Amino acid sequence: MLGFIGMGNMASAILRGVMGSGLLNASDVLVYDVLPEKVQAQCERFGVGKADGAAEIAERCDTVVLAVKPQVLPALLDEIGALLKAAKPLVLTIAAGKPLAFYETALGKTQRIVRIMPNINATVGAAVSAYCPNAAATETDCAFADAFCASFGTAMRLPESQFSVFGVVGGCAPAFVQLFMDALARAGVRYGLPKDTALQIAAQTVLGSAKLLMESGEHPQQIIDNVCSPGGTTIEGVLSLQKDGFEAAVANAVRAAVEKDAKL
Repeated sequence: MLGFIGMGNMASAILRGVMGSGLLNASDVLVYDVLPEKVQAQCERFGVGKADGAAEIAERCDTVVLAVKPQVLPALLDEIGALLKAAKPLVLTIAAGKPLAFYETALGKTQRIVRIMPNINATVGAAVSAYCPNAAATETDCAFADAFCASFGTAMRLPESQFSVFGVVGGCAPAFVQLFMDALARAGVRYGLPKDTALQIAAQTVLGSAKLLMESGEHPQQIIDNVCSPGGTTIEGVLSLQKDGFEAAVANAVRAAVEKDAKL
């Protein structure tokens, strides 16, 4: 039995992936949220079970997904910590900014815990998620975490020391990409394209370019060289981007986000 504590936007997107992928049957899933309407919506949509409280999830489920906001976690673990320690389920947590040591302090080092970091693209089943187990988690636990993350995108196992930079490249970068697509579309409008048409072109181009990179196995620079005909329009645009500091601006954005993360 898999239980969700928290049914916010990210948890709802994850549940949609889990159910859509066939990873689990509806009868094997239990959900709870402090807002009953959120639980009711998921029960009606997917036919999953409704828990009366977080304690029921902790007592009944073999795998517990902690999907509440980080500031809520201390109170939640105070409430159900003893139950989790007694039942010993696998704990999956998607809360940002809380290291494995935080959970081990509350639950003990023998609790099997896997920290997961998805991104907003989970809402369309296209997230990239990192996961990291603690020492108590087994390879079977990791295999389930991998399948769990793959149900709403792609998954990769990373050491926890890399979670901060992953959170920027994987978590913040969707906003950077959206900013790029909007800027590209607005430039298209400047030269006569309707905004909705320009956005469609920009979005499909980014989608196709990502697919080309992943499926071709080529380095981005090789793809750039393939597109840049001698004396052509593309090389002119690429040189303009480099002159205006495009690559430095991206690197600076990642640096700023990593530094901010370290202060949180």
